Amino acid sequence: MNVKKRLPAFLTGAGIFIAVYILFAAKPLSGEYQFTPEWILNLSSPADESIPADTERMHFKLGQSLGYFTRDGRIALIRSFPAKAAVSNRYFAVYNTGAENTAFFDIFGNPAGTISSSGYPFFDDGRIFVFIPGGSSFAKCGDSGAVEWLYEGTVPITAFSSNDSYTACGFADGTVKVFDNLSGSVTIDFAPGGSDYPVILGVSISGDGMYVASVSGHEKQRFVLAKKEEGQPKIIFHDFLDTDTAERTLVYFTEDGSRVIYNYRNEAGIYNLRTSENTKIPVSGRIISIQENDDLVFMLGKRGRTYSVFMIEKSNVPEGSFSFEADTAFIRTDGDRLYVGKDNTISSIKITRE
Repeated sequence: MNVKKRLPAFLTGAGIFIAVYILFAAKPLSGEYQFTPEWILNLSSPADESIPADTERMHFKLGQSLGYFTRDGRIALIRSFPAKAAVSNRYFAVYNTGAENTAFFDIFGNPAGTISSSGYPFFDDGRIFVFIPGGSSFAKCGDSGAVEWLYEGTVPITAFSSNDSYTACGFADGTVKVFDNLSGSVTIDFAPGGSDYPVILGVSISGDGMYVASVSGHEKQRFVLAKKEEGQPKIIFHDFLDTDTAERTLVYFTEDGSRVIYNYRNEAGIYNLRTSENTKIPVSGRIISIQENDDLVFMLGKRGRTYSVFMIEKSNVPEGSFSFEADTAFIRTDGDRLYVGKDNTISSIKITRE
């Protein structure tokens, strides 16, 4: 598809480009970063079947559509779904509320396998999970969809995250469990505590499995960072938060493992594991996604229909933000590009440093 010829159809995404231009194009941020809008892709366009198989593809899910797009602004695959769907950079699946024997597909739309357990699939990069009806159990599946191991519990799961080696779960009773992805064995099991109502609202595990972080509780809600020492978790930092939200919140270890980011009402906390410094940055809304490139961290916040993108330099210095109205949205990074999805459009923004 020739993207430039489709620019007159971009009006639903124009707000993003206008905001980015006003904030960034006129002058470099802090004399270093410059953000330049490149293209807008309208999802009403058909998939381009001429895209070579070795072309990098990035996933999206907006409204009732999912699929993959390319760095140069072409739709590689698009599917609509009437009920529910899961998508990652490796797989996608469409299912309903009575999901059973769910078929899933690769990025080209070819059958990849069938999830043998009943429940709701979740893809995290190449990892395949299925949440069992009832909300207290989940299974880790292999590449074909066969169950590799199963955790069966009685307490509702309230927070979940995974990386290549580990999976972390938070529960309604205030406990945190970390599982080894290969065996399903529990490597960390503890309760952060410190609150009258200790539900876990957000949890994450570092790539090396040494640190686990959580946001938990009501009435003295707090962020807790624990380190595994001699097989036991030891709390090395905690901070009582100036909020008592009942919403699930995002906890995220950066790719290099140096920092952990946590969100609560109108603020994001960033704890540096190397310097033991805790920085707080004002944000608007609830952070629903965090992405990185070599120099910046991007956070997508949501308040009602208002989405905001916050950019933070890796020294924890805010570099700017912009907002737009939408029903659904996402952000994605790829090297020097930031992609912003908004309802039925995807925008590409090039990031340069001068």
